[in-house]
Amino acid sequence: MAESYMSNYFPSQVVSDKEKLSSDYGFKIGKAIESEWFKRDSGTNRFASNQNNFHKLRLYARGEQAIQKYKDELSINGDLSYLNLDWKPVPIIPKFVDIVVNGISERTFDIKAFTQDPYGVSKRTKYMEGILADMRSQDLNEFAAEAFGVNLQASDTNPLPENEEELQLHMQLNYKQAVEIAEEQAINVLLEGNRYELVRKKVNYDLCVLGIGCVKNTFNKSEGVKVEYVDPANIVYSYTEDPYFEDIYYFGEIKTIPINEIVKEFPNLTEQELKNLHNQGHQSTGFYNRSLAESVNQDKNQIQVLYFNYKTYMNEVYKVKETATGGSKVIVKDDQFNPPTELLEERFGKLSKQIEVLFEGAMVLGTKQMLKWGLAKNMMRPKSDYTKVKMNYNIVAPRMYKGKIESLVSRITTFADMIQLTHLKIQQVMSRMVPDGIYLDADGLAEIDLGNGTNYNPQEALNMFFQTGSIIGRSFTSDGDMNPGKVPIQEIQSGSGGAKLQSLIQTYNYYLQMIRDVTGLNEARDGSMPDAKTLVGVQKLAAANSNTATRHILQAGLFLTTELAECLSLRISDIIEYSPTKEAFVQKLGRHNVATLKEMADLHLYDFGIFIELAPDEEEKAMLENNIQQALQQQGINLEDAIDIREIKNVKLANQLLKLKRKRKAEEDAMLQQQNIQQQAQANAQAQQVAAQAEAQKNQVITQNQMQLEQTKSQLETEKMMKEAQLKKELMNHEFQLNMQIEQMKAQTAKQSEDNKENRKDERTKIQASQQSELIDQRNNEKPPKNFESSGNDIMGGGFGMNAFEPR
Repeated sequence: MAESYMSNYFPSQVVSDKEKLSSDYGFKIGKAIESEWFKRDSGTNRFASNQNNFHKLRLYARGEQAIQKYKDELSINGDLSYLNLDWKPVPIIPKFVDIVVNGISERTFDIKAFTQDPYGVSKRTKYMEGILADMRSQDLNEFAAEAFGVNLQASDTNPLPENEEELQLHMQLNYKQAVEIAEEQAINVLLEGNRYELVRKKVNYDLCVLGIGCVKNTFNKSEGVKVEYVDPANIVYSYTEDPYFEDIYYFGEIKTIPINEIVKEFPNLTEQELKNLHNQGHQSTGFYNRSLAESVNQDKNQIQVLYFNYKTYMNEVYKVKETATGGSKVIVKDDQFNPPTELLEERFGKLSKQIEVLFEGAMVLGTKQMLKWGLAKNMMRPKSDYTKVKMNYNIVAPRMYKGKIESLVSRITTFADMIQLTHLKIQQVMSRMVPDGIYLDADGLAEIDLGNGTNYNPQEALNMFFQTGSIIGRSFTSDGDMNPGKVPIQEIQSGSGGAKLQSLIQTYNYYLQMIRDVTGLNEARDGSMPDAKTLVGVQKLAAANSNTATRHILQAGLFLTTELAECLSLRISDIIEYSPTKEAFVQKLGRHNVATLKEMADLHLYDFGIFIELAPDEEEKAMLENNIQQALQQQGINLEDAIDIREIKNVKLANQLLKLKRKRKAEEDAMLQQQNIQQQAQANAQAQQVAAQAEAQKNQVITQNQMQLEQTKSQLETEKMMKEAQLKKELMNHEFQLNMQIEQMKAQTAKQSEDNKENRKDERTKIQASQQSELIDQRNNEKPPKNFESSGNDIMGGGFGMNAFEPR
């Protein structure tokens, strides 16, 4: 809590710049800080109180808290002689601390940088407008590419986004300027070089145990940029109620440094000053550091040094004078430059503005020795607001109220104490518990005769009982009376501490459950055996709620990382613009990506915004994977889309991409279905056309076949007719020839017949004449009658003739 009079410690900030630069002013600042945090007179030592509180919380977090209060609880007037207990604390809190810290440290993240200076913004805007223009003229571009082979696209994006929502997602996922990639690589190289992963684990542990975390970044020409872990128990700061410490104006760190290191860091110290530092007796009393109160840490060669940053303002004053040529000449002046108004109006002008500045100081606590005071070199100023300045320290306490810091461990120390007391009580009860015994009736054994001449003695009876569980007894005595000791051996049940033990175990479980309720770390989170009847979904929901209960610790660690990355971004600009190690730094980055070397040369001209892209936890991954699997099962996305979605660490962007992919897939499926319908219709039309063509071809073939057949028939008929005509012609010709021949023969025959007739007529005439002549001769000669028929072969010449056979 802030003190009501603490503002009286610090000197006024409304003084001249020259006074602020003086060592006396720095000494007053150092003494004011010392008075606020290390007051002796009031009995309140704020620094020691913080250290004691943090030390106690760290012991609880390790399971090594002080056991004296437990002894005081169980002792009687301080006497512990009757107790023989194991006082070692039950390490129940370390389990819960490790669950939270390891769970946070396992969450990976990427540092993203984007340009927010006018040039970078205009470049991004121009790229986006180019895509919008291509989206609007996509049809024309496609026509020009197909028709003329000319690419009219203003951007190289392919395929183009279909709408503005998809364009926004494209800009977030795919668009990255080369200088942004270079900036991200530069920040990662600096973090890896400073082994920030180890620093981050320490800070996460402090946030869980102490409720506050702090890191420091510095720059020097010999070592470059350094990132260091700062122990919250050793820091001092101005009073604030802001958990992110945005309004503090000083911040300091107490370091215990050997004198030899002091000589190396501050070589301007004289021999006498070093002797005075060595002789400071209070440095080993532990007043300024509780750890030095232990005898093992008392060392006069070590001194306590307060390193601090002090934020104030200074004036920048310029004298503006007109030259003979009509121009203006600006001359830097100090804040005491205040000429009369007449001169300002007649001869020259005055320009002034106030800017925040950061002073760095180092003072030996408890002394008047200032080791360092002056303006900080390479002050980190956001380029968007040059008048502001950032401190070298980044600090956060997510659960701070009115200056009081609360942590996860501070909530459960009371329950841890009760668990320890319950554990000690259980030991007490167990130490007083005795095992079950055996009651042996010796008189009952005396009445037993085994019949073999020996008596049933106690030893033999116990041996038989322990080995077989059997007992020999007599219902009557030797006198015939009832034997009250007929069962000579009986078990003695000792249940004096069982109920108490069960009650203590229930109490132990009650306080353990109280720790779970207070921290939100339930059985689903801490790895305990869950109820067998609990559904898996309910267990996952419980684990998710547990993660929500500790999310403020994760967010606080990410806030520190983001703030540190912003500071490193400004440091990178300083390295490239001012540091002599610029070339080595650029070459170191060049090993990762040579293409960024040109961009690195002008990196200091850009202004970047830094944000953290956190990898999803197991629950978020499971939900995203469930969405992906459902989309795949429903064929809402392709396998390639699922691979692209899984590579995105931002769950929100991944789900947006999943929705766009599903929407595009649905549109593609609808388009494909429409195309299939069209293709089916075209196929049906083509099939019908083919069928019609086939039918036409078939009919044509049939027609052609018929025509060919008819033609063949016609040809055959023609040929037949021609042949018939030819034959007829030949026959007619033959007939004609025959007829001619016949006619000729008839003519010949007729002629012959005529000739024959004539010949026969002539011959008859001759015969008649001959016969007439012979008749005349007969008459004349009176010869006898004469036969005129031939009597033999009477031919002329005396040969054989056929004349007798000729027709007549």
